[in-house]
Amino acid sequence: MKLHNLMKEKKYLLSDGAWGTQIAKHGVDWGICPELLNIEEPEMIKSIGESYVVAGSDIILTNTFGGSPQKLAKYGLKDRLEELNEAGVRLSVEASNGRALVLGSIGPTGEFLAPLGLITETEMVESFAKQVKTFISGGADSVLIETMTDLGEMKCALKAVRDNSDFEAVCSMTFDKGVKGYATMMGVTPDRAAVELEEAGADVAGSNCGSGIENIIEVARIMKPSTGLPLWFKPNAGLPELVDGETVYRETPEEMASRIPELADAGAKIIGGCCGTTPGHIRKIRERSESL
Repeated sequence: MKLHNLMKEKKYLLSDGAWGTQIAKHGVDWGICPELLNIEEPEMIKSIGESYVVAGSDIILTNTFGGSPQKLAKYGLKDRLEELNEAGVRLSVEASNGRALVLGSIGPTGEFLAPLGLITETEMVESFAKQVKTFISGGADSVLIETMTDLGEMKCALKAVRDNSDFEAVCSMTFDKGVKGYATMMGVTPDRAAVELEEAGADVAGSNCGSGIENIIEVARIMKPSTGLPLWFKPNAGLPELVDGETVYRETPEEMASRIPELADAGAKIIGGCCGTTPGHIRKIRERSESL
């Protein structure tokens, strides 16, 4: 119950910022498997975690977002799942050095559950269970299931956590704004997600990625009345733009931090950043949240 105990101690908790876009800043080729860097560039990966701890994060993630068998198979690395995931957790544990909680990151497999796809619920649960077991051996404190768009896949990951560990589970989905309002690409609305995640046994619910803080505030306002769970939100630093062949996120640390009171009022208990956010964003968010 490390996460819940920490939530009792502080009014708001601060998570970390982006990992993928920070890795890219080191000149890493987008074609490489990010999890392979846990072995080939461990100091670089560890330094990202350390930078967020220094910026004031109470929670940092692990470089294991794409560590499922399905994702690793696309790089021919399925047989190295245990090695790559455990190394990712260990590096974040070392980076934290007891100063922040470490949440093992589980991202989508990229596959559809049957009947839309070929993978069964049992197979999906077994896949996620392999990651969860490495989080235990690596020394993680809790688990984050993030950037999900399908409640079915989310529930499979949550079941894998429940069946194979005593970790608390943060369940975070990604919503886009359309003509009918907010929903995931699979048609799941924020209020429905909040209700079903609580019913499924999530410890914390929320949203990450997809859009900047303005939209995340709106998502929070929809989710909050539908659940009694603590809420977690990690907005991007604005929407991505392609400039001269490079992906750019324009929302500055100051701009994002200025909206933190609104996000807190909308129900956020844990706040961080997703794509495009940096230690600078987290530092400014820390400063602003401490005044609330």
